[in-house]
Amino acid sequence: MDADLYVRNQPVSWEQLHKDARDLARRVAGCGPFKGIVAVARGGLVPVAVLARELGIRLVHTLCLSSYVWKSPEAGVRRLAKTLETDGEGWLIVDALVDTGRTAMEVRKMYPKGLFVTLYAKPEGRPHVDMCISEGWPGHLDSPSLGLAAGLCASYH
Repeated sequence: MDADLYVRNQPVSWEQLHKDARDLARRVAGCGPFKGIVAVARGGLVPVAVLARELGIRLVHTLCLSSYVWKSPEAGVRRLAKTLETDGEGWLIVDALVDTGRTAMEVRKMYPKGLFVTLYAKPEGRPHVDMCISEGWPGHLDSPSLGLAAGLCASYH
């Protein structure tokens, strides 16, 4: 594994993030209707604002987790606030990026029946989300990835 993959700083413009969030909203629209949307804070807060608007979702929750200590991705995942009491069925769970997959695995334990999507996915974390717009960062990809397995939306309901 390329160690630099997890320390490289790749800024994403607001315009790119907004475009990618709108693209993601169009792709998950067929998987609804959703009871609500959960933002994995803090990275998921901005994409959730766009997705909630695009999908007409008014019930928005946050999931406050932390899996990073500055410059040390070796830390464990810590739950920082009480979570929504559900198995995730009918809920859309959103984060901006899945990196190593550590946070995503914790999210999966809490909401095993939720539809978990991210804008971007690094290789190690990609297997832990249902759908993403890009595998990697914009501008550093061979091609965009829907990350959409055949029948995902049908099996989600």
